[in-house]
Amino acid sequence: MSEQMGITTKKENFSEWFSEVCFKCNLIDLRYNVQGFVVHRPWAMKIIKKMYSLFEKELEKTGHEPVLFPVVIPEKNFIKEAEHVEEFAPEVFWITEAGDKKLEEKLALRPTSETAMYQMYSLWIRSYKDLPFKRYQSVSVFRNEKTTKPFLRGREFLWIEAHDAFATEKEIMKQINEDMIITKKIVEDHLGLPIMFFKRPQWDKFAGAVETYAADILMPDGKVNQISSTHNLGNNFSKVFDITFLDSKGEKKYAWQTCYGPGIWRMMAALIAVHGDDKGLILPFELAPIQVIIIPIKDSALKKCESIKKELEKNCIRVEIDKRDETPGWKFNDWEMKGVPIRIEIGPQEIKEKTLTLARRDNGKKYKIKEKNLIKTLKKIEKEILDNLKNKATIFLKNNIHNAKSRKEVIDIIKKGGYARINFCGREVCAKDMQNVTQGGKVRGTRADKKELATGKCAWCGGLGKEVVYVAKQY
Repeated sequence: MSEQMGITTKKENFSEWFSEVCFKCNLIDLRYNVQGFVVHRPWAMKIIKKMYSLFEKELEKTGHEPVLFPVVIPEKNFIKEAEHVEEFAPEVFWITEAGDKKLEEKLALRPTSETAMYQMYSLWIRSYKDLPFKRYQSVSVFRNEKTTKPFLRGREFLWIEAHDAFATEKEIMKQINEDMIITKKIVEDHLGLPIMFFKRPQWDKFAGAVETYAADILMPDGKVNQISSTHNLGNNFSKVFDITFLDSKGEKKYAWQTCYGPGIWRMMAALIAVHGDDKGLILPFELAPIQVIIIPIKDSALKKCESIKKELEKNCIRVEIDKRDETPGWKFNDWEMKGVPIRIEIGPQEIKEKTLTLARRDNGKKYKIKEKNLIKTLKKIEKEILDNLKNKATIFLKNNIHNAKSRKEVIDIIKKGGYARINFCGREVCAKDMQNVTQGGKVRGTRADKKELATGKCAWCGGLGKEVVYVAKQY
């Protein structure tokens, strides 16, 4: 146990550590009396809202416009695409009654929104001049997951979904690349979390899609967390929902489509898990609900604390003064648990010297600086914190990608945790056998962000190696 904080150490039991951090940092409350549904508390929602805003800004830069569709989907919409309904039907929550009367048609609580949105797309898209047509919504979705864990699997979870339609097939890959760029920009450059992009194998694609591309983050226990996906829908959905347009020659054509889902909930899980330590959360400066916490060492320092707070607020820094009737040490521990990036300590000595004592949450370092240099120093530290978090996470990822050339090596790597990088025959039967023998090691796919050529036999079956894939357990 971490005696200082009273939480399980991360290496000792990651799953228990993760649950305790979610609860003790006041991110969620599990005591809501419907199993699998959690209450999101203010500290979590402020972080989540920032993530939403980062993605929404980038989506709108690339021509997406916001919409909000009903949470209910009529059954006749839902059953139109056969592959889609087969995949999602077991997880759907159905509304069958209103008041004391049975509904004439069942309504599904949105598990994903293709079958809700595309019925309207068929009404809105008429001409090639309407294309490209790019819309997104920031919503909850509902799936009756068998096992649940906050921010990783839930029966209600938070995400964004963008649904795009184009006049030509070649625009699909351009959009998929754009989605990958957005994901990388936000997740790596703002959250400090390195990602791996994969083209999923055909047997693991989104139901109703032609191809699926997805981003994974490696978690501290060696399992992967899929945090976003983009799907090439071809014109599978446009044909069943009659999304057509007249081209420049007046000929009727089916639209080509993609859908993109940044998983805000899953990103929150990665932010907690990858950056956190035995003291609790560690947050990038940009994401923290409170970026600077000021701790008065003596009551006589309160006036100076207020002055510093005003200066920080003028510079758009989120700051609070902890005036609670607790010892400074207790306050230090409490704000470290919540992941506040910078702590400023002000006591009689600092007032006398016109200095400030700064403490960084990410590395524990303390600085004594001149009061007049505060803003300049914070701007420098902000970048250093993000770089430090990203570098540590990147090293962890690189150290947990291992080449494997035999069944035994694959089994050993998957047992230990992380990615096994292998030459692979490309056969589903081989992938399923590997998943069964390794007790969960799934073929994540081929790299979507670079080409890798197979140079030997399939590591699992010894057959001809046709591609390089990565294998790992997943959440």
